[in-house]
Amino acid sequence: MTDLLSSPGTPVIVTGAGSGIGRACARALAEVGRPVAVWDLDGEGAAATARSIQDDFGQTALARAVDVRATAELDGAVAEARRGLGPIGGLVHAAGVSGSCPIDELTEEAWDFVLDVNLRAFPLLVRALLGDLRATAGAAVVGIGSIASFLGYEHMVPYTASKSGMMGVTRSLALTLAGDGVRVNMVCPGNIDTPMLNARATATPERRAAFERHTPLGRLGRPEDIASAARFLLSDQASYVTGTYLLVDGGIIAQGGAPRVG
Repeated sequence: MTDLLSSPGTPVIVTGAGSGIGRACARALAEVGRPVAVWDLDGEGAAATARSIQDDFGQTALARAVDVRATAELDGAVAEARRGLGPIGGLVHAAGVSGSCPIDELTEEAWDFVLDVNLRAFPLLVRALLGDLRATAGAAVVGIGSIASFLGYEHMVPYTASKSGMMGVTRSLALTLAGDGVRVNMVCPGNIDTPMLNARATATPERRAAFERHTPLGRLGRPEDIASAARFLLSDQASYVTGTYLLVDGGIIAQGGAPRVG
């Protein structure tokens, strides 16, 4: 599999890796021989992911509790990852929050929380990693966007704004860093079977069935579906791919967006 995906083998930092899509990304990268810095606000979740990587793949994984909103702490967290793993050649920004609320209940604090985690942290993480990325052959960055990068979601103004904004950040960073040989792309998931989606939309069997029914491929996505796409974009097979996105949505965008459910 390592040969198939032409992995450069350099270490990768994955944010939000304590569960869901981030956890799947960290494991998928370790599976092809890449050491992983497993970051999550939930330190116990990060540690559990790191243990699973070491147990299942025999790969080095360093867990750390990291709040990606805490910009002043990022340089120290990167330095720790570098000391333990070597120069960092990749980043997956999978940390994210949904922040669903009606517009008449939206507060400045709620807006800032969602935008800080999903959007603001993305370029600031890249900034903290610039020295490593520029010095590492095959370096690449992947942001986890959403079909909300293209669609509006009712009662999710901050989330939709953050995921739309990631598209612009991705394109700008790709152009900014192209001369350094650093690629920047996005994966845009559809409805993925994660704790975030379950808490917001699929808490009952009936609602889950409705989401599946309105997805052309007839099922929710798996975190591993997104991880496979992120792993590809970080691999040498994607060496001519930058400034763009890979939709992994079961066909939702192709049908013009998912109908309202419930």
